[in-house]
Amino acid sequence: MADTISGHAVAQAGRALGPGRAGRKSPLTWTGEFVRRHRLAPYLLLTPALAGIALVLLWPLLQVALYSFQNYGLGQVTGVLPTQWVGLSNFTATFKDPEFWLSLRNTVLFAVVAVPATLIVGTVVGLLLNRLGRKMAFFVSTSAILAWATPPVAGSVLFYWLFNPDGGLVDWTLSKMPHWLVGSTNWAGYNWTTNGALQAYTVIAVLVVWQSFPFIGVAVLAGLKTIPAELYEAARVDGASPWRVFWRITFPLMKPIFLVLFLLSVIWDFNMFTQAYLITGELGNQNEYNLPLYIYDKAFTFPPSYGLGGALALIFAVILLVVTAGYVRTSVRQGALT
Repeated sequence: MADTISGHAVAQAGRALGPGRAGRKSPLTWTGEFVRRHRLAPYLLLTPALAGIALVLLWPLLQVALYSFQNYGLGQVTGVLPTQWVGLSNFTATFKDPEFWLSLRNTVLFAVVAVPATLIVGTVVGLLLNRLGRKMAFFVSTSAILAWATPPVAGSVLFYWLFNPDGGLVDWTLSKMPHWLVGSTNWAGYNWTTNGALQAYTVIAVLVVWQSFPFIGVAVLAGLKTIPAELYEAARVDGASPWRVFWRITFPLMKPIFLVLFLLSVIWDFNMFTQAYLITGELGNQNEYNLPLYIYDKAFTFPPSYGLGGALALIFAVILLVVTAGYVRTSVRQGALT
């Protein structure tokens, strides 16, 4: 009897709400079901981060792209002159400038030397740390991290003092060594920063490797800890040499880590500005420009040309994207990435 009365009451309530109102879902319930059905929860969680990236990176990139097609300088910034659209003139002027190609050559040659040197030194340090005891590994890794944590300005000033022609430690040491070992150059008072791009970028390469190898070493050490020890024990039982163990076990298993470290090193070395700016004596010698110095010179030296700087920035970004995409594609084909 009670069940009949309650059912009759529900039916009357449904008729009072009108047709379709009793089974209609709330907007919140419908939204939740839609998100679960289409598996949109991960994308919704990423939305705040993507919005931040768009605000901090994509909008400035769009502004730079707009400036690259304009003759944009102090007059446009202050509002004295109107916006002047010049099309591709900034790009064509860049490609016709011999200084651009010289700067690009210096940048590429520097990366060809500095990136492998950094990876090799960092990998050797990582392998060494993996063999040391806990206390010694902690001491060595802490000492190496100090070099990585040194600000680029402080490191550049330190190396400028070491290679200073007026009483620098490197020149003094080379001048005391026999000529058959260091050549016939008069090393006393030798100026590393003004005798050519080769000498200047030799100092910069040593500085960059010194500041970068600790990060590579710690990353390699972390990757080595993930490799099962049984693989190394089996290789030692089979009589494999350390070099064969590295190429047959360590390197294949750590290919994804080496790929990431390689790409980071390429990006860092291509964007190297502070060390080159201080070691080469700011903007004194155009033959020693790399791409960041060249962009800074064209964009910000008086009178500044922000439109030309925007075009150079886009060209620089495209170069890095091509290098990164090409290396990732090759690595995927070889099975380093899946």
